[in-house]
Amino acid sequence: MAPAGVPASLLLCTCLLLVSGFAQAGRLLVVPMDGSHWFTMRSVVEKLIHNGHEVVVVVPEASWQLGKSLNITVKTYSTSHTIEDLNREFKYFSDTQWKTPEQSMLSLMTGTAKGFFELIFSNCRSLFNDKKLVEYLKQSSFDAVFLDPFDVCGLTVAKYLSLPSVVFARGIFCHYLDEGTQCPRPLSYVPRILLKFTDTMTFTERVWNHITYMEERAFCPQFFKTATDIASEVFQSPVTMEDLVSQVSIWLLRTDFVLDFPAPVMPNIVLIGGINCHQGKPLSKVCYLSFST
Repeated sequence: MAPAGVPASLLLCTCLLLVSGFAQAGRLLVVPMDGSHWFTMRSVVEKLIHNGHEVVVVVPEASWQLGKSLNITVKTYSTSHTIEDLNREFKYFSDTQWKTPEQSMLSLMTGTAKGFFELIFSNCRSLFNDKKLVEYLKQSSFDAVFLDPFDVCGLTVAKYLSLPSVVFARGIFCHYLDEGTQCPRPLSYVPRILLKFTDTMTFTERVWNHITYMEERAFCPQFFKTATDIASEVFQSPVTMEDLVSQVSIWLLRTDFVLDFPAPVMPNIVLIGGINCHQGKPLSKVCYLSFST
C-alpha cells in the first residue's frame, strides 16, 4: 500500500520511472487488456501522459474501449475475429456467471471462460503477424512495457523486445502469480481463489485446498496453451507461462491485505489496492424541514 499521505498514482508513476531508468520523460509501450481492466489502467496512463511521458498503446481493431478518448499514439492491428464474436463469447460467459457462478478455478477454466479467453489470446498472433507494427516496436527504443497479464501478450512482447516489464493486475489465474513473484502462499493458511475458505481452515478444507492447487498445476497449462503456443511460434522454441511471468520487473498488484490473506511479498511487489476506488466525494448536505400544524 502507498505510505500515508502519498497518492497511489504518484507511487505508480515512481515505480514506472524506476524500472524504466529515465529521470525526466521517457517512452512507454502499453499492452492493455480490454473491458474493465482498461478503465483502471487508463487512469495511470493518463497520469503518465500528464507528466510528459510519451506513451504508445498497442490494441486490436476488435475491441470495446481500448485506446479511445486518450490523446496518445495508438497502434492497431487487425484480428481474425470481429467485435460481434467478442460480444457473443463475453455475453455467454457473463450470463452463465450470473446464473451459475463457477465454484472453482478448474470449473472456470474448463467452462464458460475458455471460449472468451481463446479469442483474447489469439490477438497476440495477429499482432506478431503485422510485420510493419513489429518493426515499429523494435525501432522505437521504448524504456519499458506497461502491461496487463491477463491476455499474456504483453508478457510475450516484453520478452521479445527484451524490455523491463511492469505488470498492472489484480492477480493472475492459477499458480503463476506465486511463481512469477517468487512468493509462496502456504496452502495450509492461504485458500486458493474461488474456494471461499477462510485462513482458519479445517483439516478437510486444507486437504481440499491442496487438491485444488494440484488441479491448477495439472490443467492451467492447457488453459493457456493458445497463449504459450503463440509465444513459442514467436521465439521458435518452447515457451511456458513460467518463462513469461518470471521475467517481470515490477508487480503493481491492485490488492492489499484487507482484500486478500497475508502472504510473503518481494521488494519488486507494490500493493495498490486503492487504485480501484474513485476519490471520495463530500456527503451531500442534509436539509431539515420543519412543518407547522
